[in-house]
Amino acid sequence: MAHRPYLTSPPLLPNPGPHRPLAAFVRGVVAGAADLDPAAVLTATVAGATFGYSVGWVVLLSIPVLWSVFSVSSRIGRDSRKGLVELVREQYGRSAALVLALGIFGVNFVMIIGDLVAVSDALSIVTNQWRAYFLVPLAFLVWYMLIVGNARKSMERLGLLSLFLISYVVAACFTIHSPVALARGILLPHFEASSAYSMAVIAVFGSLLTPDVIIWQTSSKREIPRTLDPVHDTESHAGTFVATLISLSAIVVAASFHVADPGLMTTRSASQSLAFLGSAGPLLFALGILGSGMVALPLLAASLSFSISEAAGWASGLNKEPWEARYFYIVISSILVVSVVISLFGVNTVHLLYWSQVGAGALVVPILGFLLLLGRNRRVVHTSNRPFDEFCLSFAILAMFIANVLFVWTAWIGPHF
Repeated sequence: MAHRPYLTSPPLLPNPGPHRPLAAFVRGVVAGAADLDPAAVLTATVAGATFGYSVGWVVLLSIPVLWSVFSVSSRIGRDSRKGLVELVREQYGRSAALVLALGIFGVNFVMIIGDLVAVSDALSIVTNQWRAYFLVPLAFLVWYMLIVGNARKSMERLGLLSLFLISYVVAACFTIHSPVALARGILLPHFEASSAYSMAVIAVFGSLLTPDVIIWQTSSKREIPRTLDPVHDTESHAGTFVATLISLSAIVVAASFHVADPGLMTTRSASQSLAFLGSAGPLLFALGILGSGMVALPLLAASLSFSISEAAGWASGLNKEPWEARYFYIVISSILVVSVVISLFGVNTVHLLYWSQVGAGALVVPILGFLLLLGRNRRVVHTSNRPFDEFCLSFAILAMFIANVLFVWTAWIGPHF
């Protein structure tokens, strides 16, 4: 029996030609908008509403880091035909893999709940119905996409809705009153020695480079035949540019969005950040969240199951039939059911997702460390890391380690001295 279709997208234009770079760029634009999931949009909104332009520098610095992460993780997956957690288990021991998998499980689980509620909130905004009506159908749709249907095609089509998030770029152009003040705020930011500011820095970086992105980049590459070229520099660079542009635009828009307490913001109140575009603003926000969320949810569920299965040594892969990787699919099914049950009790989506990105920002330190080591290991890859990738990954590890230490010190340790 033939294997199921890949979830990752093979080249849509198999024969090289003059139009291939343009097609890759267009796919990158869609992928970039879709990769900016509800967690990233809402985190940028909270950070911008709290600290204004002074967190924008994090987005700019993340661009070369994202390019390096995508390059190294793709090369590791392509050369080894194995997932990141599986390689950690083989190279550094089962205990290290289990600890890493548990960390990924915790962050992804919270993000699944938050994104599920965020998409339900978006549908609530569009239909003016209670969000609880949509939780079960949405979870079933994600399950169907991963277990029964063609998830790749479904994500490609639903991901087109995320292009509505580009409305943030338009909105940012209207909210910038002084380009000089914007440049000064981003390039010469006012740093604050507070736990809230450190938390915002960690959350914004974590929202752009969540663990599921790295897990997905490595684990999914083994499902693509070697005859297909899985590396598209134009596509990945375009996707990174669009994702960071929308994130930075959301920060700029939120900087002029006045709320009493950004930490208590809800999805519906966050949609009002685009209200000056008229009645279409909140609708565009909701449609963008719907599209990006329906791409993020299958990716999160699959990445979570990849990490657990690889740490435990179970067969895994979305190109396998359910009976060939039963535990892999059981984890996906179970996590969606539990997420719906928890979501029905009512959660503050924005608060939950913001904290999940703080967790992602902390977890990304050891993940990038393993990525750096595996990318140098000639038993794993055919070629070692480029100097540019070495510098970017090392810089990101050091910077995020310092940010996490400052957060822990200012939030818990410092006040007791």
